[in-house]
Amino acid sequence: MALLEVKEVYFKYPQATILENISFHIEPGEVFCLLGPNGCGKTTLLDCILGWLKPYSGQILFNGCPIQDMSAPQIARQVAYVPQIHEKTFPYLVRDIVIMGRASFIGPFDTPSAEDWAIAEKALDMVGIYRLKDRPYTQLSGGEGQLVMVARALAQNSPLVVMDEPTAHLDYRHELMILETVVELVKQTGLAVLMATHVPNHGYYFENQGIRTQAALVKNKQIMALGKPSEVLSEQNLGQLYHIKTRIIDCQLDGEALLKQVVPISTIDHRSS
Repeated sequence: MALLEVKEVYFKYPQATILENISFHIEPGEVFCLLGPNGCGKTTLLDCILGWLKPYSGQILFNGCPIQDMSAPQIARQVAYVPQIHEKTFPYLVRDIVIMGRASFIGPFDTPSAEDWAIAEKALDMVGIYRLKDRPYTQLSGGEGQLVMVARALAQNSPLVVMDEPTAHLDYRHELMILETVVELVKQTGLAVLMATHVPNHGYYFENQGIRTQAALVKNKQIMALGKPSEVLSEQNLGQLYHIKTRIIDCQLDGEALLKQVVPISTIDHRSS
């Protein structure tokens, strides 16, 4: 049984249809990369999976259970969320931010137990920022703050983590740190990750690291291609998706390893394509 199954999902507002006939599934230990231009419906789809929006039709199931039959705490125990941006409005300590991931396990009038704190500290250790646990969250860099969000998601003990463009505002090093962290977590824990991204090379990165990876290309409200990054992230598909010319190159690494990368060449005038 799939961890997450999205079956023929449609979503629309009164003035516009956003998603049409979206279907895919995610297994434990898998990274699923969702790619597409701005406005194609990626965030709307994530909001449906997180239970924040209700599809017009179709089904979203966690381990075979329809999301509409689940309470908010039950959904939180199945899927955690790492946002693209998190506003640092109050100088909570890092450990206090991470313990918030235990909310679905703590009663409204209860305080975190010793076990809750132990889980939060383990999550900090897993992403390599245990040393920051007593630092005010407002004093962290963007990359450190994003790792705190990953730790908070891990503290939920949910088998699926949804990430909405988690590297969008990071420098090169911190972007790679997030990707490396995802790889280690998937390999060590069997976690599944659904990541919306604008970087096709992210899909190649996970596949190059030996992670079972799928890429879904979303255009005109539908999934236009779905499969392994090496199969669907082609020059032709990326041209149709983003109206750009690209080259897919193979870089020989140490030993037998081959690293695939997308190199952008130029934009294409969509009016003539």
